[in-house]
Amino acid sequence: MIIGLVVVEALIMNAHNLKDKRSVLKSVITKAKQRYNVSIVESSHQDVWQRAEWSIVTVGNSRTQAETEIRRAVSIIDNHPDTEITSINWEWL
Repeated sequence: MIIGLVVVEALIMNAHNLKDKRSVLKSVITKAKQRYNVSIVESSHQDVWQRAEWSIVTVGNSRTQAETEIRRAVSIIDNHPDTEITSINWEWL
């Protein structure tokens, strides 16, 4: 069993207040949870309206399987029209 953790930091374009930011966060989190076997949560920058940090975690039988699920979830963030990823940090347990 392997546990994969990724911390993704991103800028949220076109967010003019926290309500705009929350809309983008909710969209990303809902899509990732529904489509892939991951847990995702906003882990930092809760009060900053143009920055976000997500922590994405999955458990798999192999590193390849876990990495595939996480990469798919990260692609949701990357392909969202209002987000621009600034950093990605991977950890394996």
